[in-house]
Amino acid sequence: MQLSVDVLVMLTLVAGIAGFLDAMAGGGGLLTIPALLMANVPTLYTLGTNKLQATAGSLSASITMIRKGKIHPKQIWRSIIACFVGAVLGAMAVQLSPPVLLAKGIPFLIALIGIYYLFAPNIGEVKSAPRISKNTWQYGMSPLIGFYDGYLGPGTGMFFALGGITMRGLDMITATANAKLLNFTSNAASLMFFILGGKVLWSVGLAMMVGQFIGASLGAQMVVKGGTKFIRPVIVVMCFAMLIKYVFFS
Repeated sequence: MQLSVDVLVMLTLVAGIAGFLDAMAGGGGLLTIPALLMANVPTLYTLGTNKLQATAGSLSASITMIRKGKIHPKQIWRSIIACFVGAVLGAMAVQLSPPVLLAKGIPFLIALIGIYYLFAPNIGEVKSAPRISKNTWQYGMSPLIGFYDGYLGPGTGMFFALGGITMRGLDMITATANAKLLNFTSNAASLMFFILGGKVLWSVGLAMMVGQFIGASLGAQMVVKGGTKFIRPVIVVMCFAMLIKYVFFS
């Protein structure tokens, strides 16, 4: 499938904006998936191509966070492996059982996240005592959220970040940074299945990857510079934007 140059440019710009928002709060698919569908890309190819460019964005954000010293991969490598395994299992499971029931509960979960961030103004400003052990997070929560990303996906970065804050007592910047690397891991695992199934438009995906890579890098830098006062309102806005999308446009 060939798209005109002007459409590719438009998709690249949309991907850049989505990458910027995704690096801070998640929800970039609210922009990229409708844009691909408007370009008359078939649904399965839209999902596969979107996963390709989203993987590039989460990689870019992760690299920026590592360079800024906000992610220490050696400290979370067990979570990374467990997340990858969970995402692979989720991607396999969705081939056998479409997530119809789970999808219906997503608006409720996203609404809870938005409300929590809205009415907890001091959330993640400083580290707090962890509520679960490191092993429980690494071998329980990380593969569970990874499975969710492989099986369905929306809001995965938010779940990782909020889990890091509420369950492990991390500050918001550290939790958001770790979420980018874990989200890249689950994205990459899911992407493998779309590639194997031949459901990726490479010319479109590569163009959007450029936008994602630049936008996500800028977004990650804003996370580091802006801190919690900048991240929290963006997360609230994206949560309720996702809620509106699921309630009225799904």
